[in-house]
Amino acid sequence: MTGKTALVTGGSRGIGRAISLRLARDGVRVAVHYGRDDQAAKQTVADIEALGGEAFAIKADLEEADSADRLWQAFDAEASGLDILVNNAAIIAPGPFAEQTQEQLARLFAVNVQAPFLLVQQGLSRLREGGRIINISSGVTRIAWPNDVAYSMTKGALNTMTLALAKELGPRGITVNSVAPGIIETDMNPWLADPVAADAAAAYSVFGRVGRPADVADVVAFVASEDARWMTGQYVDATGGSQL
Repeated sequence: MTGKTALVTGGSRGIGRAISLRLARDGVRVAVHYGRDDQAAKQTVADIEALGGEAFAIKADLEEADSADRLWQAFDAEASGLDILVNNAAIIAPGPFAEQTQEQLARLFAVNVQAPFLLVQQGLSRLREGGRIINISSGVTRIAWPNDVAYSMTKGALNTMTLALAKELGPRGITVNSVAPGIIETDMNPWLADPVAADAAAAYSVFGRVGRPADVADVVAFVASEDARWMTGQYVDATGGSQL
């Protein structure tokens, strides 16, 4: 992987941070995208450099209509091409189905669906032959999760995009796959601080524990590697065997 360049959206925190660090350990130069938290991005870049890796931060609010344009402009100022695109950034808006608002739905689809679509569309001219596109999906596309229907729908859309792009980009040797985490210990799941809720979440997995960001990052690193060259259009379950 040495000498390759990756862009990880939402790469400064949670699962994205773990992916950024893991790819850097494998020798990849990482563009760490973030939306608002300057300190988290600086820390992630510093941690990568402390490991002997290379990284740079890119700030862009994916809710904004021109975010893909601005993100790629910032990327081009630092790099001359791309090998790995990880569409990881996402937002959630949990709540009962009947209480979800149009505003929430619009925000979720803007960040979780429209942004990855436009990033890939505009990034194809930068993506080298034999490259990788990895869409971070979710186990809620396989497991019914009524408390977050809109979020589940956005991740289902990513899976559909994965299938279509895998066929579209196959002639260029570019693989496109979805990696689907389950319940992971990140700041997107603050409810895990409740021991009762954490125990209930752990019971979903056959391993009897809640997932960690590194559990997903290691799977992503495999999908990004040359070892996964013959795998495309796939939904890779990284839920720890949840609800089997």
